[in-house]
Amino acid sequence: MADPPAAATPRRSGRFTRTLTTRAVLVSCAVALVSVLVTALVAAPVAVRGAERRDQEALADQARLAVDVLRTRPPDAAGRRLVDQLAEQDVTVHLIEAGRADRPGLSRQVVSRLAAGHDVSGRRLVAGERSFVEGRALPGGDAVVLTRPTSPGVWRRMAGGLWLPLLAGLAAGVAAGLLLARRLARPIREAATAAARLGAGDRTVRLSPEPPEEVAELAYALNGLAAALATSEGRQREFLLSVSHELRTPLTALRGYAEALADGVIDGAAVPATGRTMLAEARHLDRLVSDLLALARLEAADFPLEPVPVDLAGLVADIGRNWADRYAAAGVPLRIDLPPPAEGLSAEDGPVGVVSAYTDPGRIRQVVDGLLENALRVVPPGAPVVVAVRPAGASATDGSAAGASATDGGVIEVRDGGPGFTEDDLAVAFERGELHRRYRGVRKVGSGLGLALAAGLVRRLGGDITAGHAPEGGAAFTVTLPSR
Repeated sequence: MADPPAAATPRRSGRFTRTLTTRAVLVSCAVALVSVLVTALVAAPVAVRGAERRDQEALADQARLAVDVLRTRPPDAAGRRLVDQLAEQDVTVHLIEAGRADRPGLSRQVVSRLAAGHDVSGRRLVAGERSFVEGRALPGGDAVVLTRPTSPGVWRRMAGGLWLPLLAGLAAGVAAGLLLARRLARPIREAATAAARLGAGDRTVRLSPEPPEEVAELAYALNGLAAALATSEGRQREFLLSVSHELRTPLTALRGYAEALADGVIDGAAVPATGRTMLAEARHLDRLVSDLLALARLEAADFPLEPVPVDLAGLVADIGRNWADRYAAAGVPLRIDLPPPAEGLSAEDGPVGVVSAYTDPGRIRQVVDGLLENALRVVPPGAPVVVAVRPAGASATDGSAAGASATDGGVIEVRDGGPGFTEDDLAVAFERGELHRRYRGVRKVGSGLGLALAAGLVRRLGGDITAGHAPEGGAAFTVTLPSR
């Protein structure tokens, strides 16, 4: 047995990185990592400034204590102990007497400001190193200055402290990614399974819509697709059943007469009548097959159409003459309503007005012929059938061209006094085989293809066809055709 084609089965990639779970985890980890880094970039300067502010405030407190202890010159034992204790804390004490510092490192601006009796607080360069400086002025140009280098380790401590938040963020990202992926992947897998079942022919599959909204929309869409496929296939089965019945009827008749002729059952006098019956059945079969072929080719790009400028009034007049004898033989009055000549024209210019349209006259004749044949099938003797022509902008009641323009196109109406349609019938009038299914065995019906073919032809020609109720009591079909 040959292996099934690769396209018939879902392609499963062996690469883990292509799964939704992996991508969700990676995205969640990336988001967590970026969040931690952004938080660190925003919070670290604030934390560093806070630490430096606390160091500056501590140095200021120490400076206030040192001023009280070091007022005496030279420093007594308590002052020397304080200097030693501060040195252990990396704090350097500078004493200024008469505007001169006892050790180098302080800038001239700092010394001058303190000698002038102004305190100094902030960060300054001391011996070329950035340091915290707290200076307190004393009377007589003396001052006490405490300095301590700013701590470069603050940034290292902040960077070192990021490892724990980063690891926690990555762990949270992995957990969130897994949960999100499972939450999203489950309905997607269910939808894929449902689609596979639909592809295998199971039309009963349905999904339970659940949040989020996008997943629910996917479930609704698949449920709608399953319902539409079930409806479409049901209509196709009914259509095929009706068409097979229509095909079998003339074939049965042809076979019966052919067997009778072959067996010699029909004598010579009955042969012509039998031949005419067989010819009529063959024509019916040919028409049915032609309609099926036309419907199959209708949506094809190469469907033959030859639109040209057409006078619909003249076209409908010719159609009426061709159908007059058949309608008369059936006892059904056929009336052709043509528009009067336009104002300003005499009867010598023509007995009727011209209704111009740009269409394929052969196809429009096919449409009108089909509508007239349907009407003749269902209209009882004595009930009228009317074929009316008017410009697209003219009144539907009297055919008046008031307000109509030659550029509007034309309208052909086929109305009858037959049984007509219900409102439900009008909604499905142009669907293949639908009316045939509803009325088979109730009244005379055709193959169920005629109206669908008429609608397809008119729409391919850029026009429109609608079904409605006729004032004569039956059905009315209105064909609107463009002027260009």
